[in-house]
Amino acid sequence: MTTFYAVVNEAGPAWVRGTPMREQAAWSAHAVFMNALADDGFVVLGGPIGDGSPHRAMLIVDAPSVQEVERRLAEDPWQRDGLLTVTSIEPWEILLDGGAPDQPATTATARERARSS
Repeated sequence: MTTFYAVVNEAGPAWVRGTPMREQAAWSAHAVFMNALADDGFVVLGGPIGDGSPHRAMLIVDAPSVQEVERRLAEDPWQRDGLLTVTSIEPWEILLDGGAPDQPATTATARERARSS
């Protein structure tokens, strides 16, 4: 059974404070990697959270296990190079779906809503 996970990443030891996200080392490699995960359907939603100081990002991923989330994200150039550190991976049960308020949310409805926004 596939489950959604909420993953929070925070700036790692190699993150250069005060430097914008897109100007950090290996930005292009990280962006290509993350876009590929989204194209594969692994990353459903993702992006920075908070006010940007310190850098934090959240991903919603569709995976069979925490171990699979860890394995796939470990290949991110920013993870490998110490720019990002995974600080939490939590299962996420979707109970509300704004596209169908009279129906319980499902993986399919959540994925469709994410792609259409």
